Amino acid sequence: MATSAALFIPSSPASFSRAASISRARLLYPPSLLPIARPLRFRRVSSSLAPSSAPSPVLDNSPSPSKTGKWQWNFDGNSVNVYYEEHEGKSAANAKQILMIPTISDVSTVEEWRTVAKDIVAREGDVRCRATIVDWPGLGFSDRPSLEYNADVMENFLVQFINASDGPLANSEGELVIFGGGHAATIALRAAGKRSISPASIAAVAPTWAGPLPIVFGRSSDMESRYGLLRGTLRAPAVGWMMYNVLVSNEKSIESQYRSHVYADPENVTPSIVESRYNLTKRKGARYVPAAFLTGQLDPVASREEFLQLFGDLEGKMPILVVSTAGAPKRSKAEMDALKEAKGVTKFVVVPGALLPQEEYPLTVAEELYKFLQEHCGSKS
Repeated sequence: MATSAALFIPSSPASFSRAASISRARLLYPPSLLPIARPLRFRRVSSSLAPSSAPSPVLDNSPSPSKTGKWQWNFDGNSVNVYYEEHEGKSAANAKQILMIPTISDVSTVEEWRTVAKDIVAREGDVRCRATIVDWPGLGFSDRPSLEYNADVMENFLVQFINASDGPLANSEGELVIFGGGHAATIALRAAGKRSISPASIAAVAPTWAGPLPIVFGRSSDMESRYGLLRGTLRAPAVGWMMYNVLVSNEKSIESQYRSHVYADPENVTPSIVESRYNLTKRKGARYVPAAFLTGQLDPVASREEFLQLFGDLEGKMPILVVSTAGAPKRSKAEMDALKEAKGVTKFVVVPGALLPQEEYPLTVAEELYKFLQEHCGSKS
């Protein structure tokens, strides 16, 4: 998952041969980074705490989409088939188009947004919606070519996908609403700030900007060298698969990560979720994006100041919702909290969950997102 940070960072290639023998406990964040459970106080004028006394937990039976498809992304001489799903309610007429983008992680998938999508498109209030969920290239059910993945590459994809005349979002200019989790939200904000895309509004759900290793160990020149070594090793044909299998592609590790910091409530981690995510790690080319994400190559900004500036640059240009979580890992939570009352943030709410609230508590998240649509998009529906 997104935060499967290895705490063993070798300083030489020979050191990697010892990595496989490290206990899985050392592959997770230290206790100080695990979800914290303490009362949180927010000003009523700028934020709200979604009720947690009766939260809506993860639903194990993921709903089926109305339609699935593949869109071809052309980049650097490669034609990459990108998987997407479309979800529609009973009436799609005059429906607002929503793009839902999965949180970038080792096991990123459209599945994390399905229940939210189904809930929102089924609502018959003053805002009618249709939703498209797309897998990132190199993740989920999309093709996974051996590209040199970085934040610019992912932003290039997102811009092309949104603006494509032959894509599922064609003719949504000026009316598109983006819901993004984690790094996905931050990349969308960066693209909007450059005016490469023109969404009507953006909802950032548990937004993040730093990869698992940089958020723990920083970005000194020495650490950057080690990240590069680890990244290169993970991409290598033989030893790369060995390292990937130790760090990511095993069911016990996936379950442990979800129970410790991806979900807020360990009881919400079901065998079917673990199996689904494990199967994703066995797809051809599965290790290339995780190698980049783990080592900070997919980070859209390099500091909290730059993170806040992305929101500030969009002040007055579009409504922006930030959905923070009550149980995020300590350092990720600090970055989310920095957005409370920040310039450019229209509304700040807190929901139950950790790093994947849209999957763990989908109905609670859907309720907050739909309220935001009613408040800021109703007149345009």
